[in-house]
Amino acid sequence: MTFWTGFLRSDGSKGIRDWILVVHTVECSRFVAERIASGEDDVCCIGYEPCNDNDYAIRLLLALSRHPNAGGALFVGLGCEYTQPGRLAEVTAASGRPADWFFIQDTGGTATAVAEGKRRLAALRRRVERNRKPVPMGWQDLAVGCECGGSDATSGLAGNPLAGRFFDRLVDRGGTAVFEEMAELVGLLPELLRRAETPEAAEEIRAAYENMVRYCTSVRQYSISPGNFAGGLSTIEEKSCGAYAKSGTRPIRGVIRASERPPGKGLWLMDSLPDPHHMQFGYSNPHDTEGLMDLLSAGCQVLFFVTGRGSPVGAPLAPVVKITGNSGTFRKMEEDMDFDAGRILSGETGFDEAVLELESLVERICRGERSKSEILGHREYAIDCKFQDTGRPRRC
Repeated sequence: MTFWTGFLRSDGSKGIRDWILVVHTVECSRFVAERIASGEDDVCCIGYEPCNDNDYAIRLLLALSRHPNAGGALFVGLGCEYTQPGRLAEVTAASGRPADWFFIQDTGGTATAVAEGKRRLAALRRRVERNRKPVPMGWQDLAVGCECGGSDATSGLAGNPLAGRFFDRLVDRGGTAVFEEMAELVGLLPELLRRAETPEAAEEIRAAYENMVRYCTSVRQYSISPGNFAGGLSTIEEKSCGAYAKSGTRPIRGVIRASERPPGKGLWLMDSLPDPHHMQFGYSNPHDTEGLMDLLSAGCQVLFFVTGRGSPVGAPLAPVVKITGNSGTFRKMEEDMDFDAGRILSGETGFDEAVLELESLVERICRGERSKSEILGHREYAIDCKFQDTGRPRRC
């Protein structure tokens, strides 16, 4: 069996990284939080911009501060916002992770607050190091999330199908796989229902699909862009068929929502679209970074990002493995792209060989090798304001 060294958390999950988070609880404390995190190799910064009380955002902040790859968290507030850093630190600490917090308004101006944050961060790091528990970790302990973006015609022919092959092998080894982007499953309800593992899973899938149709109709926009057309895709239905390929072929155990961890091993569909609300918050997903954050909130220790046209983005907390089915994109953006699946289309290799190569890359990353986005320091984050009820009743 394959094993590498991971980090055991109090909830039984295991991380492949041991990051410390610095979290700003409003846009007004973002500058100070980013300065605190700056220059710290084991620290990444995330946060929430609006000064409002949004349950979705709170759940994401808590899910990320208790992520398997997170060893501790420092919360930085201004002092008059809705999102309270002290409460976030309290819940994070209850998960067995060291946590601390402070208000800028109680501390002083910018320079004083940054200095105080650096002092608290150093103390927090010592606690994280004392709390560290290295343990053996294998495929059965791994959760991988996958989304696609900047798709072109090769995404559905090589990039996404290769990710799906990997998902099949991961599930067969007792691991966990999560795919998302409900708005890119248009026309595929019968196929999704065919793969539902149980009648309950089928009802969850149907409810999520119907919510997607309602939402996309209400905002008069489906998930297809001029860049997709330029890349050779013609309709949202064609794009959806390609996006669906990243799910592989194994049974779908059920639907989870943002900030929910899969309740068991196997393949899960994430629904991150908003539920009906009288305020109707904006568009979703507005960009790839939000989708990656939603997958992170499910506890995925590794993220796949399949992109035919290429992308430089990464994510906090987890390595992003960027896969392209377009060899031209790989050559142009090799400093950002991790895997060239376009070799399948050229006949240079086949799916069976390529999935073993991808598996080897993921194993090396789990052992500590850095993905391209990690090397370059890409840690983009976004937590938007939306309404999503995790207690939503299922269809009868």
